[in-house]
Order: sequence, then structure tokens, then C-alpha cells
Amino acid sequence: MIKKFVIKKSACVTVAVVFGLSLFALAQADAAASSPAAAAATTPNAPSAVAATKTNGTKIGTLNVEQAIFASNEGRRDFEALAKKFEPKQNELKGLADEIDGLKKQLSAQQDKLNEESRDKLVKQIEAKQKSFDRATQDAQEDFQNQQGEIGNKILTKMAPLIQKYVADNGYGLLFDTSQAWPRGPVMVSGPAMDITLPIVEAYNVQSGVAAPAAGSTAAKPVRPATSPASKPAAPAPKAPASTPPKQ
Repeated sequence: MIKKFVIKKSACVTVAVVFGLSLFALAQADAAASSPAAAAATTPNAPSAVAATKTNGTKIGTLNVEQAIFASNEGRRDFEALAKKFEPKQNELKGLADEIDGLKKQLSAQQDKLNEESRDKLVKQIEAKQKSFDRATQDAQEDFQNQQGEIGNKILTKMAPLIQKYVADNGYGLLFDTSQAWPRGPVMVSGPAMDITLPIVEAYNVQSGVAAPAAGSTAAKPVRPATSPASKPAAPAPKAPASTPPKQ
């Protein structure tokens, strides 16, 4: 009996989000952080110098550390350069995804006309290319995340003393990081008057001496790890494509 293979979605649908490249604006809340998938996000670890800061102040403040890093002139410059560095790899993955998509369309259109041997051969070809695509995607994403983390930690290490000084000089006794939304982060509700992210970014820009990027340039948000971007053909029903967390 001839088995039919139903192809629901193509690999190329998710290639554009392999690296999580998207626009970043300081005023935007990190909506992706509210998703359970954000738990595995690549977020720099705060230096112990900040965590151990003791002050005599009584004010309570909030700081989106992740946002401060990515919105700084240095962060925007370095992450934009990283995004451009990975453009060739992204194009390579898109080409492979398009090839897989073409084979899946061929299988869908000809499955009633192909004999069992030809059909099985085409299915195996799709599966082999899908595995290659999945491996290449995972390797590229891990490489991107590692380099993104290195940049973020480098900036945060230099930003830490500035945060410490700002907290002490302005009478803060307690400072919460709001990079992760509640319940993954410690803050359930906070008002804009408590947030010191923008002053920290402005002070760091002065300290770093890095000029603002050209108008219209953007930096990549932190990458939220994704699972396998596409399903492979199977009978009688294929596995549904893995979902990719909305983007950093």
C-alpha cells in the first residue's frame, strides 16, 4: 500500500530567527523574557564587585542589566559587528533550508506517482539534509551565543564599577536586576521612576568614549536558544516543527 507523506512546514521558515537578530530599542520591554524558554538565555553574569556592594542608602532601584549592555554605544557597535560576521553563515543555512524545502515540495507533489523505492530514496535524502541542517544550525547558534556572551561579559565587567558608584552616590540601598521578567526575575512590579537603566547607559557611554552608531543601525538582542527548526518527513504523520522563542 502506498503511504502518503504530509509535509506541513519547511525549514526555511525559521532560518531568519536562527541567530535571533532583531531590532533593539532601550524603551522596549524584553517580551521574550516572560516566556519559559527565556530561562536558557545567554545573559552575562554580574561581577561579584556589584553583588557585594554595600551602601548606607535607603532607596530601592531597578536596573535592566541586559538592556544596559545592549543599548550602550559599545554594545550596539560590537553586537552589530557580530551580527554582520554571522551573515554568511545565516545565508548558508538559508540556502540549505531552501534546498530542503524544494525537496519536500517535490515529495508532496509526486508522492502518488513515485514507486516505493523512489519515494523512500527521496525521503532518505530529505532526512539526511535535515540532519545536516539541524547540526549546522545548532553549531552556529552556540558559536553566536558564546561570542555574544563574551562581548556582554566584557562590557559588564567595565560597567560594574560605574553601577557601584552610581548606587552609592545616589543613596540606593537595594538594586534589583530586571533583565528577566517575573516570575523568573525577582521583581513582580516596578515603576519607571525606580529604573536607573537609562542613566547607567548614558554614564557608561561617556566613560567608554564610544561614539553612537550611525542612525538606523541596530544591534542584535540576546539570543534565546531554539530547538530543531524544522520537522523531517515521516509516515504516516510527521513530527510538528519545534517552536522558536519570540525575540532578543
